[in-house]
Amino acid sequence: MPRRYRPERRVIPPDPKYGDVQVQSFINRVMRNGKKSVAARLVYGAFDIIAEKTGEDPLKVFKKAIKNVSPIMEVRPRRVGGATYQVPMEVPPHRQFALACRWIIHAARARQGKSFSEKLAAELMDAARGQGAAVRKKEETHRMAEANRAFAHFRI
Repeated sequence: MPRRYRPERRVIPPDPKYGDVQVQSFINRVMRNGKKSVAARLVYGAFDIIAEKTGEDPLKVFKKAIKNVSPIMEVRPRRVGGATYQVPMEVPPHRQFALACRWIIHAARARQGKSFSEKLAAELMDAARGQGAAVRKKEETHRMAEANRAFAHFRI
């Protein structure tokens, strides 16, 4: 049974170093077991590595990486009659950001060796260039949506 109402979105304060809400939200997603200061140190460490290696503003690289990994379309299951169809749907902006963060963090954790900051920095730089596992995941999602375009008329 669906909910009676949709709970309101929590307001996330901007992060202390860059004054950016998206960076704070990203730190919150990196966090494990409520250890926010550890997560912040890891993310800022990754940003420092990006600044060192590229010589660019790490915030710009981060934003570009998020933009490159954010999916525009995804498939959602919809039950019609006895069959379940994968219906392509547009992704709302807040979910685009959430999926992009999740895929980047997952891809960084899956990388081999090194510290998490280095792995995250490498994944963000790859994503900003349009490469890496997170970008592949986005392209795979788009391919699924394209393949199931025939069921678009079953919009939820």
